[in-house]
Amino acid sequence: MNNEVIATIAGETITQADFDAYVENFPQEQKAHLANPQAKQHFIDQMITMRLFAKLGEDEKLNESEEYKRIMAEAQREILAQIAVRETIKDATVTEEEMKSYYDSNKEQFTKGATVQAKHILVDSEEQCETIKKEIESGAKSFEDAAKEYSTCPSNARGGDLGEFSKGQMVKEFEDVAFEAEVGSISSPVKTQFGYHLVKVENRSDASVIPFEEVKEKIENQLIQQKRNELYQAKIAELKAKYMKEA
Repeated sequence: MNNEVIATIAGETITQADFDAYVENFPQEQKAHLANPQAKQHFIDQMITMRLFAKLGEDEKLNESEEYKRIMAEAQREILAQIAVRETIKDATVTEEEMKSYYDSNKEQFTKGATVQAKHILVDSEEQCETIKKEIESGAKSFEDAAKEYSTCPSNARGGDLGEFSKGQMVKEFEDVAFEAEVGSISSPVKTQFGYHLVKVENRSDASVIPFEEVKEKIENQLIQQKRNELYQAKIAELKAKYMKEA
């Protein structure tokens, strides 16, 4: 525990440990800002301001008001409820056998579709496509250099590289060629709504089932959440039967 004093208000010290507790429940994106000294100081100032107003409230006996008592009672109920829910679901666990059973029964969830890695050159006419293709096949230029020089697609800066894509991500005319062309070959001109393309397939991967070990953590989290929800719903039913009377 860090007892370094940050500030003193009416004789009461505020320590670094107090500040750490104050920011503990911040959203993760806010916590990330604490690495910035200016942002951290902003949160410290915010905490001090809150303590100053709390002290003002004590001096003016606002903590004896009905409003204060009502809000505190509601806050206590919410905190108790949160702790009780946490206790209810804390024992949810998942076995290796349960995870494997879920994996085997839901293979469709863990199937990766076929993908293609391709490059292309986009120009305005079929004739220009043919000319560029001949230039590449003659060895005068590489496909990548031709893409940089002629292609009107922003991918030209990467030598026409479109990266890896699956079915449904490209327009149909382009996709049909990309998924059928021989790896390493350069296609004939392909007309789409964008113009005319030369397509070079770099690699193709068939549809495959993702190995269990790669999705094990995802399955575990999903099943634990499911079990927690079951415990939660069962407890609600139990509590209603115990504490609520029929109207």
